[in-house]
Amino acid sequence: MDDSPEPARDAAPFDLEAVATRSLGDRPSIVSVERFGSVPPLGAAVGAFLDSLPDFLAARQLRALAAHVARAHRDGRGVAVAMGGHVVKTGCAPTLLDLVRRGVVTSLHLAGSTAIHDWEVAVVGHTSEDVSAGLGAGEYGMSDETGRAFAAAAARSRREGIGLGRALGLGLLEDAAPHAGVSLLAEAARRRLPCTVHVAVGTDTVHMHPAADGADLGAATQTDFRIACTVISRLDHGVWMNLGSAVILPEVFLKAISVARNTGHPVDDLTTANFDMLRHYRTLTNVVKRPPARGYDVAGHHEIMIPLLRLAILHALAQAEEASS
Repeated sequence: MDDSPEPARDAAPFDLEAVATRSLGDRPSIVSVERFGSVPPLGAAVGAFLDSLPDFLAARQLRALAAHVARAHRDGRGVAVAMGGHVVKTGCAPTLLDLVRRGVVTSLHLAGSTAIHDWEVAVVGHTSEDVSAGLGAGEYGMSDETGRAFAAAAARSRREGIGLGRALGLGLLEDAAPHAGVSLLAEAARRRLPCTVHVAVGTDTVHMHPAADGADLGAATQTDFRIACTVISRLDHGVWMNLGSAVILPEVFLKAISVARNTGHPVDDLTTANFDMLRHYRTLTNVVKRPPARGYDVAGHHEIMIPLLRLAILHALAQAEEASS
């Protein structure tokens, strides 16, 4: 027999006169007027615009990240940028190249698709085909020059032990590619900057080319993984920014961090950031949460957020220089 009390069917209204209240002035609050944004005048300088942003959420993270990048640059620490293919496809290569040329970005880490788009832009000034239009006819991904160039670069990489990124960049410079001035691969090769390409065989169009050699590709990208491990092992007090890679580069980063720590490089004080149009499990977990001392996650379109990130970094650098003078 169930002896539990029968639930009340008719509940009387609760007597709110017994509730204890407190003064609004004494209550802790999350939002305060001091953190509100301001309205800069029309035509205000970029710095005034950035300073006018509210001190909340993405704006707060953007400024904090920019300050960490500026500090790392000032202290001679590494600032590594990893990126997926859409960063190039949305026209952001010149934005990142400016940071490379200023010496702010010290290494580049590309997915296979990023390298493909960068190489094609350098050689012919355009990239990214209409997949739907070409797929039905079996023509999607069958560009001959791109496939041959990547096969040759992979063979050179394996032969010379220089990594796929450097082999591709050197090829662009040696061939005097007409648009090499907007190529991340070419600029990195020109400056002898680490530029790694991380290949997942079967995911890129160049793997379908008759000249593709799996042994060459594997050796080339393994060399680049080892170069990435070297970069990350030296990234203590530095910054790793993942731009638009949802799977490949977050996984590469996680494994390279493990290699660095396994071999006596703690990389304890590390700032990381993820910029993408959508939030994903691996970027949030592998890049922002697991390894770093501090991590930032900012969602938005690359063609807006990456130029804004550059401006925030340059503003932070200018503020640091002014403060030290």
